Amino acid sequence: MDDPELARVQKYLQNKFGNPNIRLRERMQSDGSVEVYLGEEFIGVIYKDEEEGDISYDFNMSILEIDLPSKNADE
Repeated sequence: MDDPELARVQKYLQNKFGNPNIRLRERMQSDGSVEVYLGEEFIGVIYKDEEEGDISYDFNMSILEIDLPSKNADE
């Protein structure tokens, strides 16, 4: 992704989730993807997909079981 495109996707995510702390950063081994951060915490990767003239962005976020609240925790 080039800088203007990265800025557009970042702004979209900030607006969609109501959080200005969402930041996108280029990846070292860039393959059309960028890293997604919430503040300083890495939370996922966005992949750009171009197929038959259509462009889409796939947000992949892994959640580790260790990061979840305990099974007995009240909501």
